[in-house]
Amino acid sequence: MTGTGAGGLGALGREIMSLRPVRAVGRVVRAGHGTIEIDGLETDAALGDHVCVEAATGALRGEIVDLSDRRVLVLPDGSGEGVRIGDPVVLEGAASIAPADHWIGRVINPYGQPLDGRPIARGPVERPLKSLPPRATGRRPLGPRLVTGLAVLDTLLPLVRGQRIGVFSGSGVGKSTLLANLAKGVDADVAVIALAGERGREVREFVEETLGPEGMKKSVIVAATSDQPPLARRRALWAAMAIAEHFRDLGRHVLFLADSVTRFAEAHREVALASGETSSLRGFPPSVAHLIMALAERSGPGPRSCEGDITAIFTVLVAGSDMDEPIADILRGVLDGHIVLDRQIAERGRFPAIDLLRSVSRSLPGAASTAENELIRLARQRLGTYDRAELMIQSGLYSSGSDPEIDAALKAWPALDRFLAEPSPDGPETAFRRLAECLSTTLR
Repeated sequence: MTGTGAGGLGALGREIMSLRPVRAVGRVVRAGHGTIEIDGLETDAALGDHVCVEAATGALRGEIVDLSDRRVLVLPDGSGEGVRIGDPVVLEGAASIAPADHWIGRVINPYGQPLDGRPIARGPVERPLKSLPPRATGRRPLGPRLVTGLAVLDTLLPLVRGQRIGVFSGSGVGKSTLLANLAKGVDADVAVIALAGERGREVREFVEETLGPEGMKKSVIVAATSDQPPLARRRALWAAMAIAEHFRDLGRHVLFLADSVTRFAEAHREVALASGETSSLRGFPPSVAHLIMALAERSGPGPRSCEGDITAIFTVLVAGSDMDEPIADILRGVLDGHIVLDRQIAERGRFPAIDLLRSVSRSLPGAASTAENELIRLARQRLGTYDRAELMIQSGLYSSGSDPEIDAALKAWPALDRFLAEPSPDGPETAFRRLAECLSTTLR
């Protein structure tokens, strides 16, 4: 065996070096109700450390969620069935991950283990799952406008390098397809995609069909399916962000896609309630707000000391289009824009089903020229006028010629609605020309 690549002696050496000859060991003193109490680790363990319970039925991971001078409380990463009093528990320390270039094109679980049937080696450097964001005063500003491959996002809702944007959607409205289109279309060096709480069938479908070989060439997918314990589902987004930070620190432009923050928050709720925290925000614990904001702040423009950035897109599941539910409200406050997908638009067959009037990109007006901003303003005005008059128009109560603004909106609406679903293979300049054509009949 030769070489120092993923399959050579270098990778084997890193695996050997990661082993620790001396580890603290405790014993199980109580098991049940979704938690395990450990004796003997009180002076060595820290809150958030991971342990391995060596039960007769097999090894079981867990996370320390509560400490006292007499016990350590562990939330197991599984059902805990088969654990017995006296079983040894090995302290593994703080959670970390060791990404590397050969992870690109792979599907892994939140622990860095492969899910695609092929072995994967650790990278040379361990990274903590939870790290601090770049210093606020040392960050670069937002970068240039990005090509996305979608006309609406190349014009009316521009995405710029280092921007953080949210996609707010109900289930089955085209959220995953939009994410896959962005993973393939956005000009980024690496795409890191976190899938937390997805159905197992959907993960394979997303990888093989929705994303496809073209998208996988530059992607790392971190998946924790809906049957996984809450620790794994919560860890998925942390692991993916740590991987994105690894590539950012190498000076690369990273596209980070998280699907979804809602399931991340729901997994944290299970962990927090098991550790004794009370719920207050419509069933969510108070700590969920900081958890989401801390995750979002780790993305964005990189520090001035390196050339890398993380352009992030976070999805939120909103039941009944309730944009004021806790998770949506928390995330919307820390993002640079939001895209709202509407079920009624999807039901009439227009994809992506973006409700432009409820969506905004805070990269404007800086991301567009004066002429482009005028086209954006006019398009929003026409769509807004049509939206306000739609009920009157559909019920036959409006007579042509009664209001010049409504007449202009009626002329422009069919072309604008088609435009919102168009691809943009040639970039923003061509897309803006198409937008001008859609509006030209109302300017005469």
